[in-house]
Amino acid sequence: MTDPINQDVRDLTAEELAAIEEKYDEGAATRPVGELAGLLLRGVAIVFASYHYITAGFGLPADHWHMGWHLSGLFILTYAFYPVLKSKSSFNLKTGIMHMGGIPFPDVILMILGVAAALYVGLAWRGIPSLGIEEQTFRMGNPNNYDMFFGVVIIVLVLDIARRTLGWVLPAIISLFIVYALFGPYFSGLLQHPGVKFRTFVSSMYFPQEGIFGVTLWVVSTIVFHFVLFGVIAQRTGLGQLFIDNATILAGRYTGGPAKVSVVSSAFFGTISGSSVANTVSTGALTIPNMKRLGYPGHFAGGVEAAASAGGQITPPIMGAAAFIMAEFLELPYTTIVIAAIFPAILHYVGVFTVVHLMARKLGLKGLAKEQLPQLAHVWREGWANIIPLIGLLWVLFSGYTPFMSAFCGISLAIVAGMSRLKEPPSLIYAVAFGAFVIWKFIGGGFEPFTALILLSGTAVATLNPQNRILLPEMSESVETGVKYALAVGAASAAVGIVVGVINTTGIGFRIGFMVTQGAGNLATDIYNLLSFGDFALFAVEDLQLFLSLVFIAIACILMGAGIPTTALYIMLVSVAQPALAQLGIPPIASHLFVLYYGVVAEITPPVCTSAYAAAAIANSPPFKTGISAFTLGLGKIVAPMAFVYAPVLLFVSSTGFDLWTFTYSAASCIAGVVALSAAVVGYWLAPMGAINRVQCALAGLVFIAPSLSADLVALLIASPAIILQFLAKRQTSMAAA
Repeated sequence: MTDPINQDVRDLTAEELAAIEEKYDEGAATRPVGELAGLLLRGVAIVFASYHYITAGFGLPADHWHMGWHLSGLFILTYAFYPVLKSKSSFNLKTGIMHMGGIPFPDVILMILGVAAALYVGLAWRGIPSLGIEEQTFRMGNPNNYDMFFGVVIIVLVLDIARRTLGWVLPAIISLFIVYALFGPYFSGLLQHPGVKFRTFVSSMYFPQEGIFGVTLWVVSTIVFHFVLFGVIAQRTGLGQLFIDNATILAGRYTGGPAKVSVVSSAFFGTISGSSVANTVSTGALTIPNMKRLGYPGHFAGGVEAAASAGGQITPPIMGAAAFIMAEFLELPYTTIVIAAIFPAILHYVGVFTVVHLMARKLGLKGLAKEQLPQLAHVWREGWANIIPLIGLLWVLFSGYTPFMSAFCGISLAIVAGMSRLKEPPSLIYAVAFGAFVIWKFIGGGFEPFTALILLSGTAVATLNPQNRILLPEMSESVETGVKYALAVGAASAAVGIVVGVINTTGIGFRIGFMVTQGAGNLATDIYNLLSFGDFALFAVEDLQLFLSLVFIAIACILMGAGIPTTALYIMLVSVAQPALAQLGIPPIASHLFVLYYGVVAEITPPVCTSAYAAAAIANSPPFKTGISAFTLGLGKIVAPMAFVYAPVLLFVSSTGFDLWTFTYSAASCIAGVVALSAAVVGYWLAPMGAINRVQCALAGLVFIAPSLSADLVALLIASPAIILQFLAKRQTSMAAA
């Protein structure tokens, strides 16, 4: 059983891969600019990155200035690189009287207005007496004409840069929230509210600490950008290739080897990547052609890579950067979020790995030959230094220092590993500079002795990297790429701040939450009456209400997640959907992870599944069919949130407490459920499986996901006919072979 497309498998060029990423990752498609404009913009990008890098290590300015500088960079680079409308002609270099280096003059004007509006908050913070502007404290809620002008400008332009980088979906949703805030009296029922006056609305959206200059932009400008930059630089210095090579060594030799390599390498790569599409293209360039050569259908090969890569958004420690904002919302240490996300991420990859294995068994596919595998000694002899930046970052992060300090150390070590060589003394300037910083922090009490020793040792050892040194022009290009990746996230975070401001002002989150739980309660009562027989009932009303509420919220999260990046999506969902979960008594960390997971499921849910479409382009397979494969392969990610809502112990750090026996039992039950669902998807476990047995396994898998002894017994009862028939079929096959 092979795909006809598999007869003509070739590796794509770097240019073709870049084109695929630009097509399916809206933030990656930028217009060309003139040579001089390109140099100037590269300078702006490097200054932008350098500012964030330096402030991460040496201290942040006041919030309103810091976010103002970040927004200024976003406006300059977004209006320079992203056209007003995306068409073929807009990506051609244009010159003439109405263009400046390929940038239309209207965009230059918008760029200037955006920078002025972003910096006005800082300039007028203490007041400008000559212009009659009082201190910001006295203007809060009572904005003057300057405030109104720049406030309206920044609201409009923030929506515009979000539209240019991400498309229409996010700005359209935010516009609905704005309409709701301004025209509250015209809504009916629970949604009705007194309405927000226009001047009050502009003031709330413009001035810190709500709206645009709120927590979302602060986290992105202070933490998220640094981790995006680290991921790009670390990949450029060779960490990504080290992940792929080691994944090939670990999994390549086994049944269906290349597909398992895809799962393992994507899991590794997800630890540093915050983009599903970038993850898909980076690892899929190697794994998808290898899967097709082995005999996997093209749509399945693409689906494997898309499902595994989308897992990067929920894989610690970066988790698509949403974990940092989650830590701020929950007021918990970042490391707590990372620990809570470990088992759900494992459950996702167990699901993908199981489907891959069973499909390989069903198709009779073997692993890679020994000569096709990289040599462990060679891989580590050449690439060992590339792991040092990740070790340094994680050490600092888990030692209790701030996330931006850990990112600063990770980026610094990546620069040293890539650019400093002991045998080239002038290049040691990067190592010496970071070493001096570590000593300075240690002397000032900023670093504990052992942390300082770890960082200094890593710096010294990284200079022994046997790989070719990366030159300054190449590193500058990597930094520029990292900044471009961060533009879409930055624009989205600024725009989504408006949603947070509207929710805080109007209380719509709790209104929607009440509507969801009330609707689920009414439906639960009807179902209870239908399924109850006298005093006997299969389910209690409360259990039905919880399950139905979870289903409604999950569907809403998936629908809202169409085409919106993880960070922005999480902010919206946690503001709108999470209050409903809180009303049901679900622990805060479980409810936050629940909405994040189902939002990320949209990455592999047709019809809008950008990761799957990128994988389909590499696999040369039907996009929709590839999306269906990715969705079924991602069942672990789909059922994991239900599991940890019913059993918060799976998160280790939930407010309900941790018990080793309860965790072990619950984890085993969930894994059994994922395996049963995987067998149902593939139609194979020990032997080919008929339609009725597949349905039995699917139902049993769903029941297993709610860990309890009674539920597990019911699941075993449902699956027992299929299990017995599978053992009998396996025995017959073995006897026939003998």
